[in-house]
Formats: sequence, structure tokens, C-alpha cells
Amino acid sequence: MVEDVRAAFSLLLAACLLACGDHQDREPAPAPPEASDRRPLIVAFGNSLSAGFGVDPGESYPDYLQKLLDEAGYRYRVVNAGVSGDTTSSGLARAASIAAMKPALVILELGGNDGLRGLPLEQTQANLERIVDILAPTGATIVLAGMTLPPNYGPDYIARFEAIYHNLAVRRKLPLIPFLLERVARHPELMQSDGIHPTAEGNRCVARTVFETIAPLLER
Repeated sequence: MVEDVRAAFSLLLAACLLACGDHQDREPAPAPPEASDRRPLIVAFGNSLSAGFGVDPGESYPDYLQKLLDEAGYRYRVVNAGVSGDTTSSGLARAASIAAMKPALVILELGGNDGLRGLPLEQTQANLERIVDILAPTGATIVLAGMTLPPNYGPDYIARFEAIYHNLAVRRKLPLIPFLLERVARHPELMQSDGIHPTAEGNRCVARTVFETIAPLLER
């Protein structure tokens, strides 16, 4: 099932790469947490999939994740630190600012843009390792969100790309979401016309995937 989802999504990724290139609008950095809000922080640290590209304010997956947490009685504040177009290199440049927030948990969703641009896998892996190294001393739980690539990148490159997340999770004992868009990629009605970013309803589904992974890691 997961393989079928990935195959369907990878075809859409190929079309998006041609259409979008490197010209996605970059989102502003997240505002610092309000001093009056003392709830532990969950930071969604990623690219356009976290930022909520193409949907209205309040309709990103981190927004819906906040609602799920509130409904389930978890007292955490979700901060959206997604920046459209970010690679692991640009994410690495922001990692210290994420660490400075002293988050309780970080959902690390980076690397997809590296793969689409054909960047060296060793570079992507090293950047993710360095991001984890920067975040780990804060005591935050780091959850990796995996991604896949279009078939024209070749089975060897794709397998090695996907393995980055699995291997890092095993090596650093990190919780892993194997494919962030598993619930939405095969459903056109849950995807925007670009074929890569979820609709508002799709982001609800992504939030559910994330919630099911992180809920056992949280305190009520």
C-alpha cells in the first residue's frame, strides 16, 4: 500500500518540479513564542508542506495538529516553522533559532527539495545529522518526516534517498514518519492542482498522521 502511494505521489512530484523549479515564495520565519503562553512547544520545522503553501491561514497541517492536540487534552503549543523552498542547507542555517525556542518536540520535515534538485545525498544526510546535533542538546524529542522522489531519478537514487530518513532514525533512535503524505498522495481531491501540496482537507489528514506518531510521546 505504502509503495503504491509513493509511486502515485512521485509522478505528481515530477510534474511539480517542472512547474515550480526553485521559484516558490518563501514564507516568513515564525514569530517567537508569546511569553504569556507557557505551554511546551511543538515546532513543525520544514518546507512548504509544513508552511501550508497554497492554503488559507489556519489551514496548514500544524494548524490542524494544534486542534487535534487541544481536542485530545494535550496542553502543547504548535509553532509553524515551515519555509517554502527550504533545503536541508537552509534549514541548517535556521536550526539554531529553532533550538533557541527550547521546544519539547520538533517535527523535522526537510530533504524533499534536496532530492528534487538532485543534490548529493551525502550532503543531505550530513545536513540532517547536523540539524539533529543542534536540536538534541535542548532535550527536544525529534521526529523525522520522510519523503520520496519521482521515478525518473532512478531506483538506486530513490532507495538511497529514502534510506537517509530510516538510517538516521535508527542511528539516532528517533521516531520516524516514513512518508508524510501517505494518507493524501493517492487522492486528487485532497491535493492542490500542482499535485504536490495538500488542500486544507488534505492537511487535516496529514495532521492526523503526525498526531498518531507524536501522541504517545507527549504528556497530558
